[in-house]
Amino acid sequence: MSALSDQLVTYAILAYLVAMISHAVEYALGNARKVVAAAPARELVGAGVGGPGGTVDEPVAPVAPRPDRSAARAALAGRIAAWVTVLAAALHLGAVVTRGIAAERMPWGNMYEFVLTVTFIGVAAWLVVLWKQPSLRRLGLFLTLVMVLLLAFAELKLYVQVTPLMPALKSYWFVIHVSTIIFASGIFLLGVVPATAYLLRSGWEAGKRSFPYTLARRLPAAAGLERLTFTLHAFAFPIFTFAVIAGAIWAEAAWGRAWGWDPKETWAFISWVVYAGYLHARATPSIRRNVATWISILGFLTMLMNLFGVNFFFTGLHSYAGV
Repeated sequence: MSALSDQLVTYAILAYLVAMISHAVEYALGNARKVVAAAPARELVGAGVGGPGGTVDEPVAPVAPRPDRSAARAALAGRIAAWVTVLAAALHLGAVVTRGIAAERMPWGNMYEFVLTVTFIGVAAWLVVLWKQPSLRRLGLFLTLVMVLLLAFAELKLYVQVTPLMPALKSYWFVIHVSTIIFASGIFLLGVVPATAYLLRSGWEAGKRSFPYTLARRLPAAAGLERLTFTLHAFAFPIFTFAVIAGAIWAEAAWGRAWGWDPKETWAFISWVVYAGYLHARATPSIRRNVATWISILGFLTMLMNLFGVNFFFTGLHSYAGV
């Protein structure tokens, strides 16, 4: 089962790569303008033999626009990208499930498994968003890019063989705390995609035509991207709050104290404060939406620091990432 899981991860990365390329084709061909044949100009004709010349409006048949082949191809590429993303998500889920079967436990006992599961939650949430709002499909280019990069990094740098669960993690709180952290982190992972797209698109709509704002020329309207960013973060934040509280309860049972400013705990608290700051800023009319969105991106950077930086550069009671 472990070997099957590894193979499924490889296939999932390839499928996400194909979906990303298809999205790129849609992005490149989208918004193609229809080419309309010009109507013939009025002709100069004689009014009769020896008579004065003049212009006469001759009836002209309506001219149909030429078929918009670029737009049709873009739509086809977008549909292919969406279905390939569904296939990639199925392969991704298979990799997570088979990893858990091989380990005979929930498949998030180390950093590799954590990233594997968080990215699946992110893409599953994206498919739900895409199902409800198909007009946001072009965001799939950025989502699949994130999937390819994170899964490739996990395979190259974080991979470890299946091992039994450490004694410190053998508790029902392992399922409660880690599962909610993973779920919230996956939604935050998805949330950073429309947040970044919003900043680019709002700059484009404000008249900025330099790089990187040119990347947003074919993105959905900025207002819709901003609303999606808020919706995702407002949904994930209470779950993240519960996860932090559950972690404190587990720490009290395991280590005799609810909070000890361990590096993981410290950065989880920092992330909580930053995301709370984003939601507060988003609800404050005097604070511009792009400022609030920057705070949400800062929150995601603190999450990355907690996931990667703490495990690579610090030691503490949570040092069981397997890297």
